[in-house]
Amino acid sequence: MQDKLHPEYKPSTITCVCGEVIHTYSTKQNIKVDICSKCHPFFTGKQKLVDSAGRIEKFNKKFKTK
Repeated sequence: MQDKLHPEYKPSTITCVCGEVIHTYSTKQNIKVDICSKCHPFFTGKQKLVDSAGRIEKFNKKFKTK
């Protein structure tokens, strides 16, 4: 096998915007994520509505269709 072929595998900290901190091992030292299993709607059962007007209504309004 070749020497120094693989990157260094070291302890890492994954931080979510909700405040959850996960300690693991990775090739990157610190990782920041927007969503994790503690705050993801699939795991929590709570769904957030991002688009309240809807795409069809926006299209109809933009192009003035009935």
